[in-house]
Amino acid sequence: MSKLYELITELCPDGVDIKNVGDICDTITDYTAAGSFADVAKNVKYINDGVGYAQLIRTTDLKSAFKNTDKFVYVDEHAFNYLWRVNLDSECLVLPNVGNCGEVYYVTPDILPFSYNVLGPNSILVKSSIVDNRYLFHAFQSGNFQKKLAKITSTTGQTKFNKTNFKALSLPVPPMEVQREIVRVLDSFTLLIAELIAELTARKKQYDFYRDKMLNFGDKAKIYKICELCESIADGDHMPPPKSSEGIPFITISNIDQYHNIDFENTMHAPESYYNSLAEKRKARKGDILYTVVGSYGMPVCIEDDKKFIFQRHIAILRPNKDIIKTRYMFHAMQSTDFKIQADKSAKGAAQKTIALSALGEMKMSVPSIDVQEKIIKVLDNFEAICTDLNIGLPAEIEARQKQYEYYRDLLLTFAEKGDMLLTDGPIRSELSAIKLLQYVFGYVVLPLSSVAKVFRGEYITKKNEKTGTIPVILGGQEPAYYIDRSNHDGEIVVIARSGASAGFVSYWNQPIFVTDGFGYEEVEGLSTTKYLYYVLKNIEMVLNSMKRGAGVPHVSSEALSNIRIPLPSLEEQKRIVEILDRFDALCNDLSSGLPAEIEARKKQYEYYRDKLLNFKEVK
Repeated sequence: MSKLYELITELCPDGVDIKNVGDICDTITDYTAAGSFADVAKNVKYINDGVGYAQLIRTTDLKSAFKNTDKFVYVDEHAFNYLWRVNLDSECLVLPNVGNCGEVYYVTPDILPFSYNVLGPNSILVKSSIVDNRYLFHAFQSGNFQKKLAKITSTTGQTKFNKTNFKALSLPVPPMEVQREIVRVLDSFTLLIAELIAELTARKKQYDFYRDKMLNFGDKAKIYKICELCESIADGDHMPPPKSSEGIPFITISNIDQYHNIDFENTMHAPESYYNSLAEKRKARKGDILYTVVGSYGMPVCIEDDKKFIFQRHIAILRPNKDIIKTRYMFHAMQSTDFKIQADKSAKGAAQKTIALSALGEMKMSVPSIDVQEKIIKVLDNFEAICTDLNIGLPAEIEARQKQYEYYRDLLLTFAEKGDMLLTDGPIRSELSAIKLLQYVFGYVVLPLSSVAKVFRGEYITKKNEKTGTIPVILGGQEPAYYIDRSNHDGEIVVIARSGASAGFVSYWNQPIFVTDGFGYEEVEGLSTTKYLYYVLKNIEMVLNSMKRGAGVPHVSSEALSNIRIPLPSLEEQKRIVEILDRFDALCNDLSSGLPAEIEARKKQYEYYRDKLLNFKEVK
């Protein structure tokens, strides 16, 4: 039995409370809480050249783990004091509420490069003295909460949400001891992921080193402006596209990952008619290159097929002249240190830096002959595959660990509202992997009979139309009604009588039988055993009998039986329970085992242990 299960059983046997973010967080504030836009502009001046009194912490800094020191922005002491509400001087969470909505950062003063720090614009600061902030960090990233956040996020132009709507979002809040145990489990996953990412980063640096070496031609290659290398340079539409439930995917910068791939699974859509209305230079095709130019600028993507999609002005599209330059060569060259330096110099703006298309066109690139380009492409493509292909090496492991973490996180953070079942309702109940996970964490799960057993329905027959034989006919009573010469089932099965005075009576068979007026239940491979189901159902036989309905001939319905809740431990535990109960059953039924008094004592002992072993505490 896991520690988490013990804590939940002890501290929240009836489920957990669902509370609004605004009720459990002492602080939910942002940069703009200091005053009006005019007042902020008057009191806060950015320092881009040199070091100021305090660092302005932006989500780009958090995302890069403060590696891009040349991009740091600072403020003076007056601005720091003016922005006291968002001083990062204690444990807190930071969530972008403009742009990359859905990201969550856990911040403590010890991870920040400078002694004095203040949160920048387009983010909110959240902290709580009631709930473990590390628990909130995991909970805010959970699939359930992210769906709620997406509903309050506007997708017109840049994605954004406001503090008021954020405060109204709800999440489960178990007791503090449970929160801390969940944090311990989930942090073990994130630690391993961090270690793998560190290894991948080392490999990436190696790749960057060799790439820069290979692309340094000195005077052996001609230098071109990007505008000279492209048939066209454009960007996406400057107007938000009309929304559609289906159609052409609409991607944003957030859909471009660190491996320079486009995530098409989590996109909005626009009508195909809108796509058709766009200028051809704004329609990506195989061999084009996308290049981010607003905010998170400087990320190239090589288009490998003719898949239709839409994007806005934050992304530029370049159509290389194939006579001069290979697309994959340009793609690699755009990731070089030299090109990144040019991008940094070309990017303008304070809050959100932008590379204008004209400035992008003026940036330069060394271009050797086509045959040399092809050799470089071959080498760098192979090297890049090792570093960045999601199907090869460490990234595959990181991806697997990340999915595992997300899987555990969403299950561990999925609590029902107070009074409802814990973790056993909903779509997960039919997923064997999820059930096994819950069995591991909580000891057992409670599922409807229909989910843990295969149903075998009897056939209608009459005695006068059958030949006498040795096969028992299960008609509804506690004993076989008669015997015939054929069967409709062979092997293990549990039968519940359907009608009559004995409706609800449970019997176990492991021989050829003919089921007529009853419901048969068989094990589900990898999930349940027939004998275990028998003992559980036998234990609640009186309940089953009480479920019969009807004035004439009372009967039990299949629907009612299907919804019976079955406590289900692991297969190993089921087999252990069955072995124990089988031994007692044998002692009870073997008339040669002793005097009737001894037999009676054994029966009571059996019933005592049976009830104890099958007495799983259900979360109300």
